[in-house]
Amino acid sequence: MDVLKERAAFEANLQPAERAVLTFTGVDGFDVYNCSIPFTWKGRRYIFGRVERRSEWMRSWVRLFAETGRDTYALVPGSMIYQLEDPFVSFVQGEMVLGGTHVRLKQGKLDTYYGYFYRGTDLNDLRYFTTGPDRMKDIRLVGLADGRIGVFSRPKNDEIAKKHGSSAMIGFAVIDRLEDLTAEVVEHAPYIEGLFEEGEWGGCNQAYLLDSGLIGVVGHLSYSRDGIASYLNMSFVLDPATRRVQDFKIIGTRRSFPDGPAKQPADPKRRPLVDCAFTSGIELRPDGMADLYSGIGDCQEGRTVIPYPFAGFGKIAEQGLR
Repeated sequence: MDVLKERAAFEANLQPAERAVLTFTGVDGFDVYNCSIPFTWKGRRYIFGRVERRSEWMRSWVRLFAETGRDTYALVPGSMIYQLEDPFVSFVQGEMVLGGTHVRLKQGKLDTYYGYFYRGTDLNDLRYFTTGPDRMKDIRLVGLADGRIGVFSRPKNDEIAKKHGSSAMIGFAVIDRLEDLTAEVVEHAPYIEGLFEEGEWGGCNQAYLLDSGLIGVVGHLSYSRDGIASYLNMSFVLDPATRRVQDFKIIGTRRSFPDGPAKQPADPKRRPLVDCAFTSGIELRPDGMADLYSGIGDCQEGRTVIPYPFAGFGKIAEQGLR
């Protein structure tokens, strides 16, 4: 994909039917962004959000919020505080899995980071059970039609850039049960070739089992131009048996969402995030369209309405804790 050409064509026809910035209460003085998808438990809708002060980096917490109205959420008092970034939820084999990135510091400076994973059937009692590989974000899980679990990885390093051109790859592996989710399995997940071009990177942010048995993936596609790092919302469909990718496309950009602020790093080596739309996931709407949720500017969470991205490949199979 020529990302600049495809982006220009996408934005030339951009006419979002609806778009909004989510409001979060109970965390005055903090931003909430890069959230999980909204989900339902015991008849009520919730969302996990990354909570962080605008002026700070590598000092995030993940908190649980309950929906109080359209695009409005309130902090759940007494809920668990997770020292994580960029939460996500998956529903596999009758359990919820909450994951996120845990950053480890050494004397106040970045040392490394890992994916941490929690599981359970009670939203108020999720238990930590495993850790992903060193310096890997964006590990995602999805239940498969045969009852097994698909695992998406996202290795990103100089060796990959030299060998593949893109600085990150997406890998995919299959495990039988959650007990089989280990750093070694994730690290050695075979790569899905052909997704990213030279200088690009990206990852899976949420994966959905479709009633066709295929997997619908929404994620981020990223590149850097003129000192600005751009993060776009993208989607594709994966056949878990053949590993064939179909319909890889842009489904959103920062312009898809309302204008707003962006986090500006104090470190001059870090790029400003004025063009950042970091995908959370989608929800199918009664009208056949989809709500696309995304972190925007590394300081807000946005929602916009898009055409259902997996049309022609199957409907999303119902998942979740009820």
